[in-house]
Amino acid sequence: MAQEREPEKASLISIKMRAAQGGPHERGGRHISGEERIVREGDIEACLHEMLERATTHQRGKADFMNLKLQLVDMDCVVYKPMLDFSECVSRTAEEGRDVAVRELVAAGVTETAARAGVAAILALPDSMRGAMLLDAVTGGRVDHLGNRGVRVSNMDVADPDAFRRALAAKGLQGDHVREALVLASKVASGEGVVAELCWSDDPLYVTGYVGSVKNGYRRIPVLKQRNCGIGGRVFFVKPETDLDALRDYYEEQVVFITAGAKGYVTEKD
Repeated sequence: MAQEREPEKASLISIKMRAAQGGPHERGGRHISGEERIVREGDIEACLHEMLERATTHQRGKADFMNLKLQLVDMDCVVYKPMLDFSECVSRTAEEGRDVAVRELVAAGVTETAARAGVAAILALPDSMRGAMLLDAVTGGRVDHLGNRGVRVSNMDVADPDAFRRALAAKGLQGDHVREALVLASKVASGEGVVAELCWSDDPLYVTGYVGSVKNGYRRIPVLKQRNCGIGGRVFFVKPETDLDALRDYYEEQVVFITAGAKGYVTEKD
């Protein structure tokens, strides 16, 4: 009697989008937006449509250059990391928010000197970076030497979209900003040698930011910049002995699914 074959698992596709104004990023184009998702084959068209709309209607301007990359995900190489716990701080002005950020960074294990250096580094940016700056968590000195490119965090999504959505709803959260921030912050915090992350958005009308760490979770700060400011950035604070090449490889190459509830990507529905 012939053995019954197991049903084939749905293929997952990584889709990455980068959009710029004035030409490609590599030729001096101004960064407008970026997004990435890991979706089933049947969801590719809808995802591409969403990314195109984002690139052409973004608060930072209308992109005239868009780069798309689609790649099959090797499920045997995927690792799973937990979503950071979510909690919220209180801040009513950008100045108050930055003071809160320094306190949260210190509570996560960053020295006050390094914490203030991280805030100052983002404030000093002439425009938004494509990636993140790596700062020594003790001295506050920059250690990545990658200029405006910085270290990019890629190849990530939620393990189970429904469970993730329920976890956010239980906290009264919804929308793309918080979803994307939590996924990215959770992968960042899981990096070997990383103490904490500081981030605020470059979307002109979105003034919220956060401090993320394994120790204290995702600490949302309601106001971290002035409204209508189109400059934002992120800083990863690392221990002095951190293997920076290995960390960069993990952030840029390792596929990570963030879990909120049961492990594993959502299965096909009947």
